[in-house]
Amino acid sequence: MEQMFNVGKIVNTHGLMGEVRVISQTDFADERFVPGNELFLFAKNSKKPEKLVIKTHRKHKNFDLLTFEGIVGINNVERMKEGMLKVPESQLGDLEENEFYFHEIIGCEVYTEEGELLGTISEILTPGANDVWVVQQKGEKDKLVPYIADVVTSVNIGDKKITISVMEGLFD
Repeated sequence: MEQMFNVGKIVNTHGLMGEVRVISQTDFADERFVPGNELFLFAKNSKKPEKLVIKTHRKHKNFDLLTFEGIVGINNVERMKEGMLKVPESQLGDLEENEFYFHEIIGCEVYTEEGELLGTISEILTPGANDVWVVQQKGEKDKLVPYIADVVTSVNIGDKKITISVMEGLFD
């Protein structure tokens, strides 16, 4: 089966008509949650994914509210709570130059320009202005690397290798 990627988590129902509250896990929610698009629900207590077609999408506070074709009423969506919404790799869109999907970056080894291995990216934080990559090191505290041009000098997804320039004060 094709690899699947998270795009949202259903955290609750909303109202009585079958809407679900989704915490988006995609940078492209407005494109991903367009009516007519297909998603796969990986329900909490189910072994097999369920194919869903989006009927409606709207924003409410910090949530994306979705309804699905053929599923009406709160009783029919209650079972979806805590389920993950995913898409297959074939539905991932093309990115601009120097843009990457999180799954492409996580697991990459990080080297200094001098060739010293710092560690492996274990997580990506999105605090605001730029992403921050968490570099896990053996026996040491994690290092935080901001994804900015002055620090990240090269990214080779094929080799899972990232080179950074260690600016003065970066890890102090």
